Formats: sequence, C-alpha cells, structure tokens
Amino acid sequence: MSVRLRVNPILCDGHGLCAELFPERIALDDWGYPIIDHSPIGSKEESHARRAVDACPTLALALIPANAPRPSARAEGGE
Repeated sequence: MSVRLRVNPILCDGHGLCAELFPERIALDDWGYPIIDHSPIGSKEESHARRAVDACPTLALALIPANAPRPSARAEGGE
C-alpha cells in the first residue's frame, strides 16, 4: 500500500527533526515548521519516512494511506 506524510499543525512545535531525517520530502518554513511534500512515498523512501515519523517528539507527523482525503492546505501545514 502506498503512503504519504501528514503533519498535525496543532501538535507540531517546530523542532525540525523530521526535516533533518527526511529532507527529500520535508522542508522547513522560516519559523521551523514542516512543509510536507504530499506525493505518495515509494517503497525505497518509506523506511526514511517511518524514521522521521517515529522520531517526532510531539507525535505530529504520521504516515497515512496515499488515497486518504487531504484536509485543506491551511489545516495541514502549508503548500
């Protein structure tokens, strides 16, 4: 099953650890909050994505099915 990243902006404190661990898909805005690439994650990158999700100190980052509906850009931390 294909997955993608989702960030919960309410939980995120802008630590930036996710972007350090998975810079291929996560950038940081000027305040240190993640800007997520919402395209599906391939099997070669999935282990890196899981490492970033597992390392999030506030549990704000998650992997979800790629076909799950997306909330608005404002509700999900940029675009």
